[in-house]
Amino acid sequence: MPEGHTIHRLARDHRRDFVGQNLQVSSLQGRFEVEARKLNRDRLLDTDAWGKHLFYHWKSGHIVHVHLGLYGKFRKHKSPPPAPHGAVRMRVVGDRKAFDLIGPTRCELIAESDKQKLLDRLGEDPLRDDADPEVVWNRISRSRAPIGKLLLNQSIIAGVGNLFRADALFDQGIHPERPGRKLSREEFDALWQRLCEFLAIGVRYNRIITADPETIGRTRGRMRKGERLLVYRKVTCPECVSAIDRWELGNRWMYACPACQS
Repeated sequence: MPEGHTIHRLARDHRRDFVGQNLQVSSLQGRFEVEARKLNRDRLLDTDAWGKHLFYHWKSGHIVHVHLGLYGKFRKHKSPPPAPHGAVRMRVVGDRKAFDLIGPTRCELIAESDKQKLLDRLGEDPLRDDADPEVVWNRISRSRAPIGKLLLNQSIIAGVGNLFRADALFDQGIHPERPGRKLSREEFDALWQRLCEFLAIGVRYNRIITADPETIGRTRGRMRKGERLLVYRKVTCPECVSAIDRWELGNRWMYACPACQS
């Protein structure tokens, strides 16, 4: 499932490419056909993201809410776009660019009140300027649940997924099974800051990069695929060469070094 950096990057790119235009909107698959007719030729005013949720705001007052889930993806095109490939839930065509949305978990037309109800259920998003880490600390510091599980809870922190949680905890030397309430405030602050940095790097490069360029000996933009991560799906620790532990935590595979994260 795409993590928060992907959704924020999409919001940024679609804001640049489509906002201010009266767009052609269609549903070639048909599952969004009624909604698409309401949006067709409407003017897109803005896009924004919160965690793994993407929103399109239209002059008519409509809001399109997209959650990609496990299988959803966007295909970008020049305008006019080519013949559709696959089950296109929503096609948006602008003056110079277009995109197809395929296989999302959610693609729906909602009102502002519906959006607010959704946001009320989500935690703080480290990529947003209005994120309040104090709210996150209050939840984590009272919890007996493992920190590795808490980081995947979207009602606590929105946008963090499996890769970011593994590498951020390794970076800070925190074992994923440690209860949230056993973290010191200093450890939490450092972990939050690292998550903010990792996610921001993800937006900039449009991929997850947690490894240190100085350690790898290449700039982030030139790192090979196997060099970009710290411990996620690794066999040995990059620091001490210990075998990486792998186990299920929060219904996802967790990776950690038993020596560096004791």
